[in-house]
Amino acid sequence: MTLIRRPNDLFPTFFDDFLSRDLFNISGESNTMPAVNIKESDGDFQVEVAAPGADKKDFKVEVDNNVLTISYEKEVKNEEKNDEGKFTKREFNYQSFRRSFTLPSTVVGDKIEAKYTDGILKLSIPKKEEAKTATSRLIEIS
Repeated sequence: MTLIRRPNDLFPTFFDDFLSRDLFNISGESNTMPAVNIKESDGDFQVEVAAPGADKKDFKVEVDNNVLTISYEKEVKNEEKNDEGKFTKREFNYQSFRRSFTLPSTVVGDKIEAKYTDGILKLSIPKKEEAKTATSRLIEIS
């Protein structure tokens, strides 16, 4: 027996929307992967991770076997109790992401610097001296 997906002409937007939603995300928060910018200059690589509202203590940046891994985990618990100490409302919200990048052999992995300001985690990954581009020069043809 072969299953074939048929277009649903009667309710395409309702079912497409319903099936693509995360049913367990009651908090209304987005569970998307943060945007990452990588810039290369003569002396280093700059990695920028957009994570507004995050706290720097929830980030983990590590290098293992030339693989840079940036991860973030945060758990938020909201509890409301009545006068008798019984729960009237209890919600848990868990946010996390993990991104890994293979570092080129031209970088110095033990000299990476990280800084979190204004909702952006910035990493500076310096290049080895021999990997820095030399100044261009004109070669005369004889």
